[in-house]
Amino acid sequence: MEKMIVSRLREIEEKEKVHILLAVESGSRAWGFASPDSDYDVRFIYIRPKEDYLRLESMRDVIELPINDVLDINGWDLQKTLRLLYKSNPTLFEWFSSPIVYMETEFARKFRRIMNEYFSEKRSLYHYISMAEGNFREYLRRDMVRTKKYFYVLRPILACRWILDKGTPPPMLFRELMRYELPEALQGDVENLLELKMNSPEIREIPRIEKLNAYLDASIEDIKCILKSMEESKASSWKELDELFLQELSGIGCSSL
Repeated sequence: MEKMIVSRLREIEEKEKVHILLAVESGSRAWGFASPDSDYDVRFIYIRPKEDYLRLESMRDVIELPINDVLDINGWDLQKTLRLLYKSNPTLFEWFSSPIVYMETEFARKFRRIMNEYFSEKRSLYHYISMAEGNFREYLRRDMVRTKKYFYVLRPILACRWILDKGTPPPMLFRELMRYELPEALQGDVENLLELKMNSPEIREIPRIEKLNAYLDASIEDIKCILKSMEESKASSWKELDELFLQELSGIGCSSL
């Protein structure tokens, strides 16, 4: 499968006249709890030829392929990526810490070296708690619940706990979050859920787990309360991001793709 994914990425480079700087897995496979029928969520960062950035007419800053049952592939332009890093976009921290890397250039090392300087605890907490609360309200209040939906609430809750405890971006692997942040009284229940999730179809449903629901509901309210009194991190600088963008741009030259 990896060869097919890389082949598709090379086709994108040729068709779109771009150069891919990083391509990773971003979904349940990167989180470590894929089901047998989980698709592949491939995300990439790309750069265009220099003259494309000098045009008066703006260009789309995303590339999205039609989604099928196996592959979900899309990418962000380098300019969009760096602007979102300035805003401490949590998705970027996940992509650049993914344990599954399909393509990578020296740019990725440079990006990882500076990205934590732009990490905002408050913005990341808002991102994860909004994700947790939305999924909890929509999916976990029913009598029967899809197994995977528990992880769409559990993972962002544990990510929030990690941020509050350690002040750093949370790791991608769910088991690492679980080991450090999940209460011991729930470890057995979540281990059973993991086993079920990884050995059942995506549509598998189970009865609602009241003990787990109570923990998630209380955690959401607790984290929202903490957020109300949290101050924003210090302002970031554009300087390093401008330098990184110009380095990559000068490296490809005009019409070099």
